[in-house]
This record gives sequence, C-alpha cells and structure tokens, in this order.
Amino acid sequence: MDRRTRRLAHRATVTAVLTLAAALGTVSPGASATDRAAGPAPVSAGPHDLHGPRIPHDPLVPHDSRVPSVPHSPSVPLRVATYNIHAGAGEDDVFDLERTAAAIRGLRADVIGLEEVDVHWGARSDFTDEARELAARLRMRFFFAPIYDLPADPAGGPRRQYGVAVLSRFPVRDAQNHEITRLSTQTPDPVPAPAPGFAEVTVRVRGARVHVYATHLDYRADPSVRRVQVDDMLAVLARDPGPKILVGDFNAEPDAPELARLWGPLVDAAPSGGKTYPAADPVRRIDLVTVSPDVAVTGTHDYATTASDHRPVVADLLVPRHGR
Repeated sequence: MDRRTRRLAHRATVTAVLTLAAALGTVSPGASATDRAAGPAPVSAGPHDLHGPRIPHDPLVPHDSRVPSVPHSPSVPLRVATYNIHAGAGEDDVFDLERTAAAIRGLRADVIGLEEVDVHWGARSDFTDEARELAARLRMRFFFAPIYDLPADPAGGPRRQYGVAVLSRFPVRDAQNHEITRLSTQTPDPVPAPAPGFAEVTVRVRGARVHVYATHLDYRADPSVRRVQVDDMLAVLARDPGPKILVGDFNAEPDAPELARLWGPLVDAAPSGGKTYPAADPVRRIDLVTVSPDVAVTGTHDYATTASDHRPVVADLLVPRHGR
C-alpha cells in the first residue's frame, strides 16, 4: 500500500471513530460530569408538566464545588437544600422575591425543598405564584404541593394556595402530594385530620433514582400533632424503594421526643450543624436535611442570610446508583 493510500485509509478510520462517538453521545473530556448530566435545565409549568420548555442552563450556578462523578461509580453526587422562604418576605417582613431567589441561587443546590410558599395567596406576597416565579428565575423544574387550596379572593381570580414546593435541576419522573395529619390554621376549633402538603418527587440523577420529600410540620408547642405527622411520613417513605431524602421545617429540634421515630429509618445529615431560626440570631435548629442510611453525607452548610426568617441548610450527598 503506497503512502497516499495509507493516508486515505487512516483518514477514513478516524472519521468512522468520530461518527461512532457522536452517535454514542460522548462529550469533550473537558466537560464536567455535572455539565453532562444537567445540560439545558427546563422549567416546569407545574405538577402536570414537570419537564417544560428547554432553556439554557443557569450560568450563575457553578459546579466545581460538587464531588465529581466517576463513570460506573456505585454512587453519584447530589447537593440538596431546605429553605423556609417565609412567603418571600425577609426577617424585615418586606416581600422581595428577587431577594429570595438570590438566596436560593447562592446555595448552588441541585434539589431544594421550600416551605411557606404562597401561590396567589394574598397581598402579603402580591398575589404572586411564588413556586412558578422562583422556578423561572432559577431556571429549574418545580412541583408545588398545596396544604391549603381556597377559593379566590376576590371571586373570579385564581384559587388561593399555600404549601411546600420542590425545585430540581434534574428530570422529575413522578410527583405526589401526600396527606399527613394536620391541625388547620384556616378553620375555627380545628381537630387533627388528614390534609395534603407532604410533597414527594422522584428525581433521576445521573442514572440513580432518588425519592425527595419536602415537609412542614406543626408549629404548636404541643408535640402531639408532630408525633403523628412523623408516623404518617414514615408510612409514606416505607412504600418507596431506593435512596430517600426528607427535608423541611420540622418545627422541632432533632432530639425532640416526637422526632425520635425518624432516627433509624433516616439519619440527620448535619448532627453538629448550626441553628437555623430565627435567621438573624438563631437559637434553634429546626430546618433539617435527613437521608436514608444508604445515602452518604460528604458535607453540610447553613447560610447566614435574612432573606427569610429561617436560614437555609445545604447537604452534599453521595447517592447509590442501585436506586433505579
């Protein structure tokens, strides 16, 4: 074979290899695992459209602080957070949703559970659909799980809703609004009864299937309702296989007797974490990230911000791939 023929054959071989690589979806070695996994992050239009239109990935959220993914690794990195947003008002009681969005953006989290979320609730939040607005500003998917769903005021407008939400950079495969026992704040002389507002999303994270739950437990001094709520939540979690992450405002510190049954099925991700409430000078750690024992915790942080009356909490996790 002469030199020209060998050169042509070599060129044909290289072209075939590059064509095969493109077909298999490989990327430049310079791209991080998170860049490959996240790609363009669509915004959800709500619980019935969890994928939404494709828009560019948020360039303000760097990925270099996360644990890199290794091909065929038994675990994948995931950063989660919980944040009671106080209906978009800071500890100064001034409604400023852009300030809330900036605080959430600074967490650099992949999945975030939000509590005290207003959707057309009232003047305190300018009748804003906070779940949708925050998802749009942060370029994330979302699921909103109302605790209260009331007629419009004034009549003719959208219904007034208040509850919890989950934001996600990763595809949401399923979402449910579960009932747990609640003592209503909207009716006189309430009695404990099942009510919605315990959110669950199933997220696909770099090949792992993860159940993420967001909760907001009863705030009253009497722990009896919280104790029943813990049992209700554990019953929901017991039905789901694979790795689980439960975040939220528990309105009780981890060593409270009414939370005792959580520990075993779940692990406190930040047992030595800082206080979270009230935000300016916190004295209680009531905002928690908890995980099933098969999820490893590689780091946790609470952030000093007064964009709400609570401080957010972030946890860096390694999630087993067997949760498929």
